[in-house]
Amino acid sequence: MADARRHAFGNFSFMSRSFRPALVAGAALCALSVPILAHAEDEQRTAVDSVIVTARPDPEDPPVVARARKRLSETPGAVAVISSEAYENRYALGLNDTVRDVPGVLAQRKFGEDTRLAIRGSGVGNVNHNRGTLLAQDGVPLNEADGYGDYQLIDPLLARYTEVYKGGNALRFGGALLGGAINFVTPTGRTAGAENLVRVEGGSFGTVRLHGELARTFGDDDVFVGATVLNADGWRQQSNSSAARLSANIGHSFGQDREVRLYLSGADIRQQIAGALTLNDALHNPTKAADYAPVNNLSNNYGRNMRNARASLQTIWRLNDSVVFEGGIYGAWRDLDHPIFQVVDQESRNFGAFGRLDWTGQVGGMAADLFTGFSWRVGDMDARQWINVHGSHGAATAFSRQNAKALDLFAEGRLFVTPRLALVAGGTYGTAQRDYQSYKLAGAPASFDLSASRDYDWFAPRVGLLFQADGDTQVFANLTKSVEPPNFGAYSPTAAAGFAPVAPQTAWTGEIGARGRKGPFAWDIALYRAQLRHELLSFVVDQAHPAATFNADKTLHQGLEAGLDWKLSPRLRLRQTWAWSDFKFDGDPQYGDNRLPVVPQHLYRAELKYEHPAGWFVAPSLEWSPQGVLVDYRNKVRAPGYAIASLSAGYARDRITLFLDARNLADKRYISTVNPSVTATTVSTSPTTDNSTAAFWPGEGRSVMVGVTGKF
Repeated sequence: MADARRHAFGNFSFMSRSFRPALVAGAALCALSVPILAHAEDEQRTAVDSVIVTARPDPEDPPVVARARKRLSETPGAVAVISSEAYENRYALGLNDTVRDVPGVLAQRKFGEDTRLAIRGSGVGNVNHNRGTLLAQDGVPLNEADGYGDYQLIDPLLARYTEVYKGGNALRFGGALLGGAINFVTPTGRTAGAENLVRVEGGSFGTVRLHGELARTFGDDDVFVGATVLNADGWRQQSNSSAARLSANIGHSFGQDREVRLYLSGADIRQQIAGALTLNDALHNPTKAADYAPVNNLSNNYGRNMRNARASLQTIWRLNDSVVFEGGIYGAWRDLDHPIFQVVDQESRNFGAFGRLDWTGQVGGMAADLFTGFSWRVGDMDARQWINVHGSHGAATAFSRQNAKALDLFAEGRLFVTPRLALVAGGTYGTAQRDYQSYKLAGAPASFDLSASRDYDWFAPRVGLLFQADGDTQVFANLTKSVEPPNFGAYSPTAAAGFAPVAPQTAWTGEIGARGRKGPFAWDIALYRAQLRHELLSFVVDQAHPAATFNADKTLHQGLEAGLDWKLSPRLRLRQTWAWSDFKFDGDPQYGDNRLPVVPQHLYRAELKYEHPAGWFVAPSLEWSPQGVLVDYRNKVRAPGYAIASLSAGYARDRITLFLDARNLADKRYISTVNPSVTATTVSTSPTTDNSTAAFWPGEGRSVMVGVTGKF
């Protein structure tokens, strides 16, 4: 065991040839950010309402958001807070609209709310759904117990703010995933922006959305209820969607830092799936649905229809001047009707509990703090498959029960060896169980009998430091291990081979960075390098079969994330983010040092916003991927690069706000994201041929959405 630990640390080298320039640049940015900006005038301070986390809360933030920024600023690593004010004056449909300004978080829309999510390459090879990042609402996992996740459960309008913990910085949730965690925090009766709110939106593609909120306080009690109803025809064929979502948050206070809160939520979502296209169709006929043999999204009425109900009872309770307990229990039910190559019919139930103690005090006369806790999750699923007959159930082909359990025990402490320098150490001990039982169906030769189980356990340590240069500037560094056991989808069970022989993915990630605010500038910079073993990668087999998962031997994820907000004048602000992502195999027997597909090597976003004293604003923006993304592991095919220009505008008077959100103004034909493939022979290299695997998701064409919000 000691040799294994020495091997893991010994191989963690920051001096690869491709990383040296980024290391020099990142270190210089981190170091220079303190003295270069230190002379800026404090009276030029401005609010940054979306992303930047600093040690001192921004005075113009709503108090609940300012407290969240202060809490996250205690993390020795890259984190972000996104207030709902950041997107309240534009059309925000799903996760990609919420986190678009967080550097290093790739969230590209595929269809409806479905998103390609990758944080520092988490789930980079995943073809569908979420893997490698914990999605949570009010600290309760939206993921299934085996780690599988959906994006359709997320409604940005029902979040007061969103927390992003990159990589090992999600330890507070017990997480040990490469991508970290994204936590959506719902409003309460005390933190909502208004007692009553009505929001109406509509525009391109037959889109209509209605949202309403009610927030009340009654002495020590408070209640928040929010609901959203949506219907859209969609930009493409076979892309109609409708959704109804409801969220309630009821609390009772017993005094300062002592409360009990009940969370309830539910959703009914129906979403057609147009499917990925060939490169030729994606660039020249992007609104069509995939209609390629042997399956057809139109004739088989591909879709993803889901009902969901969730409940959570939580408490925060101060035990004494030094210790606060936070914990809860929860349950979730999900029913899925998913016509694809077959009709996938799943009903799942997930339950869990979590608890955490936060202590603040002194050790040896030095200031210190510590949190320690647990997260326990259990889930079971009845999974059935049927022949797809124009989107309806035909003959039964498979039936299985899938049970998963997980337990994480975690702790992290900080010791301030000087008033400004804290040393940090912690770790997670985790276990995971997978039990799978498949049942043979009479007259269905495709079904099979398979009983299989897998048990995993691990320890993921973490060390770091946090230096408070001044009230608004921090420098941080950390080294963290991450572990991701396979979910049921990665096993790809078959009658002939049983479970695929996939192993847990592990990584050591090192990170250095700086964040802060001085005068007109706010910045957030992080440089990271992760060395992975057994990375879980997937690829498209063909359209009639699910994707297959395999373990790579060694891979490398490294990059630089930078966000800069610059107040050019009292009314003019420039927000910029840039991510350099260098993800590749490391001496692989089959792929050598080839780059990994899906994530663009460079992605730049910028928005210039002017706010007039009369109450109106205008904000042109740009998204630029100069190289596009690789499609295959052999690096033979690359989607074209693109630059998309958009424009937001609005006007606020009294309690009424009007806004316009116009995207892709030039109606650019581009590739939003791709499904990874193994070889270039299955992917077209020419936009004029049509002999490729359908691996390309076209980005949406020009759209204009308008909305009005009333608060009273």
